[in-house]
Amino acid sequence: MQVAGKFVVVTGGANGIGRALCEVFHRAGAAKVVVADLDLVGAVAVAASVDGVAFKCDVGLEKDIRHVIEETEKRFGPIALFCSNAGIGGGFDPLSENAGGTSDEPFAKSWAIHVMAHVYAARHLVPLMKARGGGYFLNTISAAGLLSQVGSPAYSATKHGAVGFAENLAISHRDHGIKVSILCPQGVDTNMLRSIPKGPQSGDGDLTPEQVAKDALAGIEQETFVILPHPQVLGYMRKKTENYDRWIAGMAKIQARMREAYGKS
Repeated sequence: MQVAGKFVVVTGGANGIGRALCEVFHRAGAAKVVVADLDLVGAVAVAASVDGVAFKCDVGLEKDIRHVIEETEKRFGPIALFCSNAGIGGGFDPLSENAGGTSDEPFAKSWAIHVMAHVYAARHLVPLMKARGGGYFLNTISAAGLLSQVGSPAYSATKHGAVGFAENLAISHRDHGIKVSILCPQGVDTNMLRSIPKGPQSGDGDLTPEQVAKDALAGIEQETFVILPHPQVLGYMRKKTENYDRWIAGMAKIQARMREAYGKS
């Protein structure tokens, strides 16, 4: 898919990867980039820099995503590319005292933002895309959805859920001309990464949001399902599936080193 001349929506567009996506789509000639974010001030600033438009949007609320979709289609035209990019980094515990945690809150919040936001976008856009013969979803997930996230069961579980939904979205609607890509980087130099304990997600070096956005655009143009800004993730995936027990043991060693680093063995 070529972005030039298309209407594009990016959630979580005020900062980090989302902002970089807005900028790269604008440079690629998008007809209009819609910047949706809970941070309306930030979204307005990004929209001004890309000749776009901003909406306040809590992606965990279906009504907010529906509003963005309906207003964009009414004011501008058909959404060709919807980037479900917003994410959070909560629920990290480098000591991992109990994978079940102490409350539902980290799981519920992560589920709403990392899974249901993708579901809501599909729920309201798929019928429109089917009627006009196609469209594109880019879902920002994480390498954690393909591998795991040491130190955060909520992040790991919901990112795996996001991968599962994206796979089904692609399978269900391939014959309707709807394409899906999942963007799965490891460490990216964003506010979210800086807000969580340092861990293996940065073991291969942190990329800039701008580099990740360029990789995302290339993946969309090639219509690649799995976009890996850190290409070594493919090797890790192969090792995981070749010998799951060995992979679990290796990840447990990483967990042990994290416990030691944070003062508890």
